[in-house]
Amino acid sequence: MMKIKTPKKGRIKRELEKRAPRLVETGKKTLILQGTKTSSVLNAVLMDLYHLKRESAVRYTRKNDNIRPFESGGETSLEFFSTKTDCSIFVYGSTSKKRPDNLVLGRMYDHHIYDLVEVGVENFKSMSSFTYDKKLAPHVGSKPFIAFIGEGFESVDELKHLKEVLLDLFRGEVVENLNLAGLDRAYICTAVSSNRVVLTHCAIRLKKSGTIVPRIELVEVGPSMDLVVRRHRLPNESLRKEAMKTVKDQHKKKIKNVSADAIQGKIGKIYIPDQKIGDMALPNKSKGVKRERREAKMKDGNNENASKKLKEDSN
Repeated sequence: MMKIKTPKKGRIKRELEKRAPRLVETGKKTLILQGTKTSSVLNAVLMDLYHLKRESAVRYTRKNDNIRPFESGGETSLEFFSTKTDCSIFVYGSTSKKRPDNLVLGRMYDHHIYDLVEVGVENFKSMSSFTYDKKLAPHVGSKPFIAFIGEGFESVDELKHLKEVLLDLFRGEVVENLNLAGLDRAYICTAVSSNRVVLTHCAIRLKKSGTIVPRIELVEVGPSMDLVVRRHRLPNESLRKEAMKTVKDQHKKKIKNVSADAIQGKIGKIYIPDQKIGDMALPNKSKGVKRERREAKMKDGNNENASKKLKEDSN
């Protein structure tokens, strides 16, 4: 039998409650780390990605020589860091002679590797290389537009997979309602070929259009890079089914005598029982009681007189 330890401190209990599974999950955190060898280009890529997701990202700058996501046994340290930081998405950068400026994007399920996409970075332009009005700079925590342009995202398996990972990486927390003033950035992903995607980050400028809907202009603010797909690994079918499980919609308890109408809204029926006035307790009104007693005595006196007359007549 395994011994289960329950936390005694309130701080630990609250932390475990935050990491517990929920019916509606919040935004996913991103873990950014690097291998034994990284180039200056790759360091700038990791730094810019960290700045774009600063509110929901954890970055480690130490070199990790025993992380190899695509090899068996090489994901142990990665899963340990995922458990430690409670991150479900990771970006791992490394460079070698065979795969220069290599990025591995992956997702975790239950702090185990779910799927992987390996891309090479080319034609990189950092955020500092763009000149623009600093008032247009996107705010931290704002919601982005994400546009995927090209037929490859619908027909090529590698690009389909890359599209799913990029969506989870950049979209942040899922919300139902948005404020138009909070939409100040856009990610444009263009499929140039079957294995190359051009990623650009733009700021949104809203201008007058003469109607309620404003006119939108895009100003490139960086970073910008070409992502060349090298390898990818999909999850197996059993793991996919387990990760895609959702809670069945619980039927709401029916409320009696209540219905909804599109025009009148909520309508209810009220049933009033029959009033039994004879059983009701009368309030203590002395005058009324005296009058009732007087009337009762008068009735009793009349009945007595009538009975005496009947007796005399019979005699």
